[in-house]
Amino acid sequence: MNSTECMDDYNLDKNLFPFVYITVIVVSIPVNCTFLCVSCIQVREKNELAIYLFSLSLADLLYTLTLPLWIDYTWREDTWQFSALLCQISAFLMYMNFYTSAAFLTCISVDRYLALVHPLKFQHLRTRRSALLVSIFVWVLETSLNSMILVKDETFHKVCNSTDHLLCYDKYPLEKWQAILNIFRICSGYMIPLAIMLFCNQKIYQAVRHNQATEDREKKKIKKLLLSIIITFFFCFTPYHAVLLIRSINEPDNDNFIHMFKPYRITQALTSFNCIADPILYCFVSETGRTDILNMLKRCFCVRQSELQQPTDATMTSIMKKNTTVVTLKSSTDL
Repeated sequence: MNSTECMDDYNLDKNLFPFVYITVIVVSIPVNCTFLCVSCIQVREKNELAIYLFSLSLADLLYTLTLPLWIDYTWREDTWQFSALLCQISAFLMYMNFYTSAAFLTCISVDRYLALVHPLKFQHLRTRRSALLVSIFVWVLETSLNSMILVKDETFHKVCNSTDHLLCYDKYPLEKWQAILNIFRICSGYMIPLAIMLFCNQKIYQAVRHNQATEDREKKKIKKLLLSIIITFFFCFTPYHAVLLIRSINEPDNDNFIHMFKPYRITQALTSFNCIADPILYCFVSETGRTDILNMLKRCFCVRQSELQQPTDATMTSIMKKNTTVVTLKSSTDL
C-alpha cells in the first residue's frame, strides 16, 4: 500500500476516541448498573416496559465494557494488540448494541402507541409475558444476524508509511460480503425501526393533542419522551448509518475511496453516546421508575450515613459507660 492510500488521520483517533470513550465509560457503567437494578424492581411490580429498559441497559453495559479495548486500539493508531477472538467479540458486541438498542427503542415506541392510541383494544399484548417473549426474540434475532462476525477472522494487516497496522474489523476498502451485510443491517436494523418509531410517535402526538382528558403536565411528559427517543436515535445512529451506506455502495468497486475514513470514524464515535442517552429515557417512561431510583439512592445514602455514625455512636457509648462507672465509684466512696 503506497502513501497516497494511507489513512493519515490517526491523530484524530488518538485525540477523539479516548476522550469520547472515557466519558462514556465513566457515566455509562454506574448509570446502567443502577438502571439494571431499578428495572428488576419494576419487573417484579408487573411493569412490562421495564423488560425493554432492562435489555436496553444490558446491551449498553456490555458494549461499554469493551470500550477500554477500543481506546487501546485507537491510541496505538489502529493497531490491535489483543487476540483475534477478542477483536471478534468486541466488534460483535458493538454491532449488537447498535441494533438491539434500535430494536428496543422501537419496542418502547410501539408499547406507548398501544397504551395511548389503543388503550383497550390491544391491552392483552401489553403484558410482562409478551414483553419477555419480544425481548428474547430481539436478542436471538440480532445474535443470529451478527454471528457472521464471530465466524470470520476480523483482523487485517495494513502497511502504511512502513508501519504495519493490525486492523480490527475496519477494513479499507470493504469486502463485498461486508458491504452486503452492512446494507442489510441498515435496512433491517435502522430504516425499518426508524419508520416504525416515526409512525408510532406521530400517532401518539395526535392522540395526546386531541385528548381533552389528558392533563397538560402529562402531555408535556409524553412529548418529552417522544422527543428524547427521536433525538437519541437520530443523533447516535443516523450520521453513522448514512456514512456506512455511502461506504457500502462505493468501496467494494473503488480502491481509492479512502476519503470517507475520517467521517466514518467520527460518526462511529458518536454512536457510543447511545450508552448514556438510553438510561435517560427511564426518567420519561416511568413515574414509578423515577421513584424507585430516588428510593435506591436514599437507601444507599442512609446506609453510608449509618456506617459513618457507627464509630461515633460506639465512642459515645464507651464515654457514657466510663462516666457511669466514675459516678458509681464516687457514690460508693461518699458512702
